[in-house]
Amino acid sequence: MTDLQPTGPSTSCSVRRRARLVALVFVFLWFLIGGIAHFVATDIETRIVPPYIPWPRVTVLISGVFELLGATALLYPPIRSTAGVGLFALTIAVTPAHIYMLQRSDLFDVPYWVLVLRLPLQVALLFLIAWSSIVPYCGSHSRKSL
Repeated sequence: MTDLQPTGPSTSCSVRRRARLVALVFVFLWFLIGGIAHFVATDIETRIVPPYIPWPRVTVLISGVFELLGATALLYPPIRSTAGVGLFALTIAVTPAHIYMLQRSDLFDVPYWVLVLRLPLQVALLFLIAWSSIVPYCGSHSRKSL
């Protein structure tokens, strides 16, 4: 029985750390790719900005900068939780664009079911951001590097 893997808090913590690392990588890539898209496909991104938001192009470019800054900051453990809070807030801030697309789906070449599914997926993204970057690890109050 000595060759069995140990179980208990340390193994559980190790599994959670690996899962959180996977979530962190996902969040990083999500915002890195999304931030780049704001500059590569600015015209497409600008179309989804609701008409009541002034300066849509500037809004898209500024949000792209914040996505890239947030993604990059996730890589630096001392400011990871701050980056997570910023990306969480940014994700909430872009919600009007998602709602606008759903309300005016006739303006976009996206299947309606995708637009409907996008909102609960955004809630899942918020959870991943918080869990991978903001919430302390393994019940600890201190931040440990992944």
